[in-house]
Amino acid sequence: MFRFFNRVRTVVSSELNSMLNKAEDPSKMLDQYILDMEKDIAEVEAAVAKQIANDKLLKKQYDESAELVAKREEQAMKALESGDEDLARRVLEDKNKQQSQRDSLKEAHDEAARLSEELKEKLREMKDEFRDMNMKKDSLKARSESAKARSKVNESMSTIGSSGAKGGFSRMEEKVMRQEAEAEASGELRSANKSLDDELAALDRSSGVDDELAALKAKLNQKSE
Repeated sequence: MFRFFNRVRTVVSSELNSMLNKAEDPSKMLDQYILDMEKDIAEVEAAVAKQIANDKLLKKQYDESAELVAKREEQAMKALESGDEDLARRVLEDKNKQQSQRDSLKEAHDEAARLSEELKEKLREMKDEFRDMNMKKDSLKARSESAKARSKVNESMSTIGSSGAKGGFSRMEEKVMRQEAEAEASGELRSANKSLDDELAALDRSSGVDDELAALKAKLNQKSE
């Protein structure tokens, strides 16, 4: 039973990363360990209770036997006082028998009392360990959840940084820049074409004025003649 607690101590004192490398879910396993420990403690408590009851029973039997020994001695004394030596002898023989039983009961009671104290001490140690494990359990579960969250974030960041959304955004950005460049080039070409047309139109307008000016000059020359 106590080997179980040694195993639990080993698990709890190990690094959380090594626990996460296993197939078991640390949170679920820690809860199970606590349940197992509670069950073991309940079994030990029952065993200690039985031992304490046995100790008390032996103590009661010892006290009764010791009282009977004392009583036999008083009865033997009374028998002698009354002059009945034979009765006194028989009472003393029973006293010796009861005394032997009393001594055996005392030895059994002393051993039972020693074992009771030993088991109670072991039970206290188990309960102390249980309290420690229970406090560590909450801490380890929190660390486990934090580690899972970090792993998920790192995994997502890795996906974004490779062929995921980030790569798609880069492609779309490049496409938009290409569209903008094409639109700008189209606008410049349109501006160039428009300027050429304007120059040609202006040239046509200039030619018409010159023709009119030449015609007026011709009329003026005719009048002068």
